[in-house]
Amino acid sequence: MACTAEGVAAAVRAAAAVVAEHRAELIDLDRAIGDGDHGENMNRGFAAVVAALDAAPPDTPGGVLKLVATTLISKVGGAAGPLYGTAFLRASAKLGPAAELDVPALLDALRAGLEGVQARGKAVGGDATMVDALIPAVAAAEKTAGDGGDVAAVLTAAADAADTGAQSTVDLIPRKGRASYLGERAVGHLDPGARSSALLLRAFAEAAR
Repeated sequence: MACTAEGVAAAVRAAAAVVAEHRAELIDLDRAIGDGDHGENMNRGFAAVVAALDAAPPDTPGGVLKLVATTLISKVGGAAGPLYGTAFLRASAKLGPAAELDVPALLDALRAGLEGVQARGKAVGGDATMVDALIPAVAAAEKTAGDGGDVAAVLTAAADAADTGAQSTVDLIPRKGRASYLGERAVGHLDPGARSSALLLRAFAEAAR
């Protein structure tokens, strides 16, 4: 089953609620290895996204993702705004003016989002960043789609893989971002960007169900 603009907007609202719910957790994760602002920045950004959706809801899935992108870029400080903003912007461009989001379009959007994050942040797998959640998420999405999964199944597989990928950052030495200054002292800490990526994908998957 394909997803309309209303469905994508509902998933974004669900993601905003999850970010608000996990705000303190994300602050604590970032305080351990960064500057502690990730949870607050993400919460402020997604609250602004919801306000923008309320004010002028777009009529295509790509339009919804573009609104998310421009709002996050303008409202979120730190690394999260540019990284997530670029991910949603690349995804929206890939969807174009299509009225519905089907499985092939979802895969295109997920791939484009990952490519956007890597282009902006220059991170690869193993650097202990959100990329360690997103690379396995995209791979799992592609496999599930190949097995005939629908949008909800594809997103659930992506979320499951993102959870595992995020958890893998605990054992990695960060090579990008503020955490990289800590070197081996950052080992044992979950990357906050990887955690927030997994939370967003889980929210999208639950909404798609």
